[in-house]
Amino acid sequence: MKLGVFAVLFSKMSLAEMLDYIKESGLDTVEIGTGGYVGNAHCNPSELLADQSKLEQFKQAFESRGIKISALSCHGNPLHPNTEIGYDHHDAFVDTVKLASILGVENVVTFAGCPGESEYSQYPVWITSPWPDDFSKVVQWQWENKVIPYWKKQAELLEECNVRVAIEPHPGFVVYNTETALRLRNECGDRIGINFDPSHYFWQGMDPVASIRTLGDAIVHFHAKDTKVDNQNCLLNGVLDTKSYKDIANRSWVFRTVGYGHGEDVWRDIISALQVIGYQGAISIEHEDGLMSVEEGFSKAVSFLKDMVIQEGAKEFWWA
Repeated sequence: MKLGVFAVLFSKMSLAEMLDYIKESGLDTVEIGTGGYVGNAHCNPSELLADQSKLEQFKQAFESRGIKISALSCHGNPLHPNTEIGYDHHDAFVDTVKLASILGVENVVTFAGCPGESEYSQYPVWITSPWPDDFSKVVQWQWENKVIPYWKKQAELLEECNVRVAIEPHPGFVVYNTETALRLRNECGDRIGINFDPSHYFWQGMDPVASIRTLGDAIVHFHAKDTKVDNQNCLLNGVLDTKSYKDIANRSWVFRTVGYGHGEDVWRDIISALQVIGYQGAISIEHEDGLMSVEEGFSKAVSFLKDMVIQEGAKEFWWA
């Protein structure tokens, strides 16, 4: 395993500035945003696919610094019922897969998406309860009419390009936990992998270690991000929370830099679980901490994880 970073947090820097900063921080693996909700500040796939000279310059920027791309990421909702949004996110995904194939990047990270409740919807509808019975009917319609057909078709593209998609389970989308992640993979094939982000598991009350061991080799990429659960607010309101992320004092939970939601023992168990299942990919630091600047959150995450990842990655188990 190698420690890296999801570079969208440095979107205000140029590509060269960002790569130099990461290299100076002692990292040699990076995840690059290519569209969707995370933007494409450092990499516009459609431009690179259309211009060989720009593509070569892009590749040289990484090669000259000895930095490897762990994934291209276009987190979006290709199933969005607003077709303008859905097609835009789908096109970004297709271009990202094609670019990944040319660059020799194994993983493309995105969300599974979320349709509406029918062909007449304008907004995505995420169901969290089986009752009233309408809800169960919507979930069945979403999976059978939208989710499975779409991802079966994309699995053909992934096979053709020799690339894997790393679906990030995230509430608000049809794949949000272990069960739904495995369902999509079982329905659509092994080109469908998982980008595992413990922060989304923490706030839903799941055990990341148990989930990692259950998902096994379905995990092809990993985000290092933490969650702090506010016990008092949770006791009053539970974990489903639609208040702004800026309303930190009143939310039931907030995203934090690794180590500020859960301690070292918890994170060592997570890294060890990855080692047990044979994961050898990137530990990609993601920053969404409203209480820290980008520089502070990134540097503290690097300091917290660096020795841990090296030590766990160097272990040889007696059964290996």
